Amino acid sequence: MNGTLERLGRIRELGIVGATVLLFVVTGLANSGFLSIDSFRDILLNASIIGLLAIGQAMVIITRNVDLSVSSTTGLSAFLAGVLLADHKGLPVIVVALACIAMGAAWGLLNGALVAYFRIPALVATLGTLYVIRGVDYWFAGGRQVNAADMPSGFLSLGTAKIVGVPVLPLITLAVLAAVGWGLANLRSGRELYAIGSNPDAAILAGVPVTRRLLTVFVLNGAIAGLAGVLWAARFGTLDATVATGKELDVVAAAVVGGVAISGGVGSAWGAALGALLLTSISSALAVLKVDSLAQYAINGALLLAAIVLDRLLALRLAARLRKKSRERSVETTPLAAEATR
Repeated sequence: MNGTLERLGRIRELGIVGATVLLFVVTGLANSGFLSIDSFRDILLNASIIGLLAIGQAMVIITRNVDLSVSSTTGLSAFLAGVLLADHKGLPVIVVALACIAMGAAWGLLNGALVAYFRIPALVATLGTLYVIRGVDYWFAGGRQVNAADMPSGFLSLGTAKIVGVPVLPLITLAVLAAVGWGLANLRSGRELYAIGSNPDAAILAGVPVTRRLLTVFVLNGAIAGLAGVLWAARFGTLDATVATGKELDVVAAAVVGGVAISGGVGSAWGAALGALLLTSISSALAVLKVDSLAQYAINGALLLAAIVLDRLLALRLAARLRKKSRERSVETTPLAAEATR
């Protein structure tokens, strides 16, 4: 069964790659500027933060949960990074980044406790903390806005710096993606997340520490959101209490479009990152083709619905295949059992 699910996941990921390539080809034929190096670089930069958040969200959704508070955590983290750098000149960037990651992990710990210990549905719990964290952000900001001129140029250069022609921000996202992707595929704790998402009750009976795993995955997701806030501050420079408002839906859409089943137990961090790249590429293509920006929401919604329907069809097909194999085994074993009783 695991092998079948893995093959289905690869098909989904290859489909996303194919759709992205097709998008580039079609848009490039309409406007050759879309295929320029600068255009690719801008798409990578724009996809890096949403992709980073989608990687963390993938871990949560795999466990049959969701975290809607990531956008608020990102916004608060971004503003915290801006205030620390603006008010404390000379403070090392790594210290600021660690402070934001720790803050994000703390909010993730709250979410995890609400879901794992108090058994509050993740949708309800994280919807509540979405507003709580955003309220804290507004209180902390107090109407203040941090501008790029207030922050060190060395920090802001992270948003435009390149290594061998590749922007730094996508490389950071790629590093996190490699770590999370490897962990989900190779570590026992990573594989247990799939078991929890597939059947939480069976996972408990199998000895999986469900409470601990859920707590850990929410903490990791919050830490990633904290890091995303630092990258947001470096990328955009101008910060206030509204940073990343509404981005939680883009993050969930990216993960689901990338093949992470909303019903849990199926998907990968790589697919979530590819989903973010596809949605970002669509937004850029619409801008190049001068299509109304409102169409982006309709297209993203259509892709989300298509991904959910496809997940359902794949699940039904897999269930039918497993039932067929089960019947075949029972037919094969029945004569043997009858022979053994003679």
